[in-house]
Amino acid sequence: MTLTKRIIPCLDVKNGRVVKGLHFESIKDAGDPVELAKKYSNEGADELVFLDITASDEQRETIKDLVQKVASVIDIPFTVGGGVKSLEDARNILLNGADKVGINTGAVKNPKVITKLMELFGRQCIVVAIDTKRNYDTKDDVTIFSENDEKFWFEIFIYGGKQETGIDAIQWAQKAERLGAGEILLTSIDKDGTKDGYDILLTKSIVDSVSVPVIASGGCGKPSDMVNVFKESNVDAALAASIFHYEIHGVKGVKTYLKEKEIPVRL
Repeated sequence: MTLTKRIIPCLDVKNGRVVKGLHFESIKDAGDPVELAKKYSNEGADELVFLDITASDEQRETIKDLVQKVASVIDIPFTVGGGVKSLEDARNILLNGADKVGINTGAVKNPKVITKLMELFGRQCIVVAIDTKRNYDTKDDVTIFSENDEKFWFEIFIYGGKQETGIDAIQWAQKAERLGAGEILLTSIDKDGTKDGYDILLTKSIVDSVSVPVIASGGCGKPSDMVNVFKESNVDAALAASIFHYEIHGVKGVKTYLKEKEIPVRL
């Protein structure tokens, strides 16, 4: 049986509004999270991701009341991330209606928290988010890639893409899986908001290095970008924001297009 590929709209939330940026910067308004969530759920999105993008940077918890409001208008799996550092943070998110918890900065700062979360809530609830970009200053202990005669590696960034870590993305994905991650949400900061397609090399490399499901994120501008990432990397799910928020394409239309291109999706 072929597993269907998931299409996941993403709500990046700042100050209670959905926003969209370029390379995690130049943020602009994209609408009301509750209205958008309801629309995407009704249109046939497979899941929804809600990221409180400034929670870690501002050292605060995720906006719980907003999570609750979104959860009340949708009937699809719902992942929430932003500012998760502890079991209590995760419990609050799940109690307010989320099905899965996304953790990025908190996991990099304290990797053991992944195992604790997995033991308490189950592996299927734990999504480790990886924000990464290419670093052209190569070093010995990282996975080196080559493209267009340039050598680089993929470095992990935390605090909403503001702080580099010196950590190799491939190694971190494998470690996160060993510690208990049930899924990886992989975002290319280089591609974020560009609308010129996913980073296929990055996505394929992570998919090939772990056995848990991987969600591709960063760069989707048109339905054919999703076809490319599914066909060229065998990723489990494609996440997108701009393509849906600005009424460029509806979820249903995108899924119909994917079906026509022989990508197995749930219509």
